Amino acid sequence: MDRYIISETLPPFLFGVGAFSSIGIAVGIVFELVRQITNANISFEIALQVFLLQLPYYISLSFPMAMLLGTLIAYSRLSSDSELVALRSCGVSLTRTVRPALIFGLLITLITFTFDQVVVPESLYQAELLFNRAVRSQDTILFERNTLYPEIGRLTRGEAVQDDTLVRLFYAETFNREEERMYGVIVLDRSEPSFDRLIFAESATWNPTSNVWDFFEVKSYAIAPDGSYVNIAKFDQHRYPLPRAPLELAQDRDYPQMNLAQAMARLEILKNSGREDKVRRLEIRIQQRFAIPFACIAFGLVGSALGTKPQRTSASRGFGISVLVIFGYYLLMSLGDALGLSQIIPPWLAGWLPTIIALSAGILLLVRSSQLR
Repeated sequence: MDRYIISETLPPFLFGVGAFSSIGIAVGIVFELVRQITNANISFEIALQVFLLQLPYYISLSFPMAMLLGTLIAYSRLSSDSELVALRSCGVSLTRTVRPALIFGLLITLITFTFDQVVVPESLYQAELLFNRAVRSQDTILFERNTLYPEIGRLTRGEAVQDDTLVRLFYAETFNREEERMYGVIVLDRSEPSFDRLIFAESATWNPTSNVWDFFEVKSYAIAPDGSYVNIAKFDQHRYPLPRAPLELAQDRDYPQMNLAQAMARLEILKNSGREDKVRRLEIRIQQRFAIPFACIAFGLVGSALGTKPQRTSASRGFGISVLVIFGYYLLMSLGDALGLSQIIPPWLAGWLPTIIALSAGILLLVRSSQLR
């Protein structure tokens, strides 16, 4: 029975993937690429490559929507052809009947999560690089300007100890992405208990073997609490034990371009820099990385519960219902963002809110449908 119902669900699911992906592509990619081909004179070949690289993102977004459509149409057909009635007369409960939808939903959840971690981030990042190379100057692509990284932590001054205080401040005028080298580097280090250190370097690179920064053409000033210089030192090359965080910050990616490991690393950087608003936003986004794939299970439950009603749902009607449900889901996601960023609810709940509500709605619909039979 499980195999039969899943085989009935698969064709409308694939139809949903194609339909919802096409809508997302039309709105998110095609219009912008056509405009850039016209205004920025990028070639059709480049536009096609950008299109193909962005395609996995929209396919991934379509999976939960297609899951809802697939189960809704499949179970509606089974109900209208009295196959569910036949199963019920054989002693098969409604809960057992929707089990294939949950199994299929779990499978699509795993596929969505894997797709989001392995394929989507890198394809989006490469699409942005390719697009930027086509429409911007080479200087804009290679160089990131004004990298600033404040490190917040515990500061000791004599016998006084202060928490949540600036310990180090790292600034680089430019960062060459191709060389992974920073230029015009200034570091204020307040970690020493008796003096501050101010470092100027023409350039700096991260040394992954020793986990330190290699500074070149260095001037180092040790400054006493009264503002006088304790000593001044000059080096052609000097290694300094600063964290790798400034390099991570300079290699900035938009959130959709990061996998979970990169997002967690960025979260630690933001926590050390004391940027609470960005920390909270990223915590919510990380939770959504788990919650959105699990929406496939919730939508599978909602679709199967709605589909067990006596009237048959056509593909067009099912598509319309799916659009309304998805609209409500993303509306709840925006509400969760607002409540989470306002610190009314914790980040985990803000990220999971729409999925929890969708799952609860599916259970409620299933219970009501079971009581009516």
